[in-house]
Amino acid sequence: MKLMLTAAAFLLCSSHAGTALATYADQLIAYGGAGQGKVVFDGRTHAGAGLLCADCHPALFATRKQALITMADHTESKGCFSCHNGSKAFAECAKCHRK
Repeated sequence: MKLMLTAAAFLLCSSHAGTALATYADQLIAYGGAGQGKVVFDGRTHAGAGLLCADCHPALFATRKQALITMADHTESKGCFSCHNGSKAFAECAKCHRK
């Protein structure tokens, strides 16, 4: 019986592990940002603009907190820069990178 309860608890926890890393529309999340200052993602701002999580996940980003954007990516239309290109949305460094 103890083994069955342990197994059930493990399955329950592992099936919901991804939700612990989720950023919801009312939260801020900060990424390292290398030497340029932390990059802050504001879910409220994006939700306020009418965006849903599914607009970017998983097509542009994996659904986990992982900053894999390089300086070279800033000039390509992928990830954040699919929208933050200066015409669809702002492309000003200081609006995302905060020291």
